Amino acid sequence: MSLPRGADFRPAWPLTSGHIQTMLSSSGVRRQLLPRAAQTVREGAEEVMVNGGDGVRLTGAYTRQHKLPEARGLAVLFHGWEGSVDSTYVLQTGSRLLAEGWDVFRLNFRDHGDSHPLNEALFHSCRIDEVVHALGDIARRWPSRKLVLAGFSLGGNFALRAALRAPETGVPLDYTLAVCPIVDPGEGLFSLEEAAPWFYQAYFLRKWRRSLRAKQAAFPHRQYFELDELKQNLRGLTESLVLRHTDFGSLQAYLDGYSVAGAALKQMRIPTTILTSRDDPVIPVDAFEKLELAPCVELDIAPHGGHCGFIRGMDMTSFTDEYIAARFNALAD
Repeated sequence: MSLPRGADFRPAWPLTSGHIQTMLSSSGVRRQLLPRAAQTVREGAEEVMVNGGDGVRLTGAYTRQHKLPEARGLAVLFHGWEGSVDSTYVLQTGSRLLAEGWDVFRLNFRDHGDSHPLNEALFHSCRIDEVVHALGDIARRWPSRKLVLAGFSLGGNFALRAALRAPETGVPLDYTLAVCPIVDPGEGLFSLEEAAPWFYQAYFLRKWRRSLRAKQAAFPHRQYFELDELKQNLRGLTESLVLRHTDFGSLQAYLDGYSVAGAALKQMRIPTTILTSRDDPVIPVDAFEKLELAPCVELDIAPHGGHCGFIRGMDMTSFTDEYIAARFNALAD
């Protein structure tokens, strides 16, 4: 059986536009048009708390499959920045995997979903230790035949870093798939500032500021940011985060701290697939073409798809569901 490839995704106009794909990927319109089957992972889901180590608590949702006598394995899903376990793409992928006989765990990163009151310190993208610790906790509490991981955008970046650390931390991870992961954060931030249309930066800033307000309300005794800092652009607010709330001495050091660019993935020992699109307006394709990869890492660059879009047509379903399910199933079978 041949596995689907990025080149197999051939949307009709106007979905050949990377901007339209990207805008639709997380839109309310898409959520309304999706078939009911795309949200079945929420039915019977158990909301749980997982251990991120050092007192860190993260939330998630576990759904047991009822399709097969025994599950193919456990699929863990990581959302993107300012997404959650209930993001449209997470629900759709989780529902497809559930229908294929996978148990599904959807993890919230710190300060995502409704988890702002759980940990006083702010989320930032270098908090990989707690995510790896949580993945180990999940593997211990829900042991399975196979443990697989898929992440989207920043969640794809976390998935790649978790896979790099899995062997040394004892996490029994069998396979990782990253959709449009952030590869070079410095280049991605620059792209949003200089190359992408203004509304992408505005979209991310609006969601981030809303999250920071929720954090401030949860811990009113803390002053996370000055009012003038919250009015800055994406680069300025990120730099304020770094200098106020991390041990990194500069914005560049922080961005380098979660980069997987260049030769970082040459050390990968877990079978891994990276799916991205050539027309992604958020993550420049150049960063992927410069990667130096281990033999166990597959890089698949599709001509179309935008940023985490890959939307087929008016039903708003995504090619990534078929892509992820096929690769997970091939591993289990």
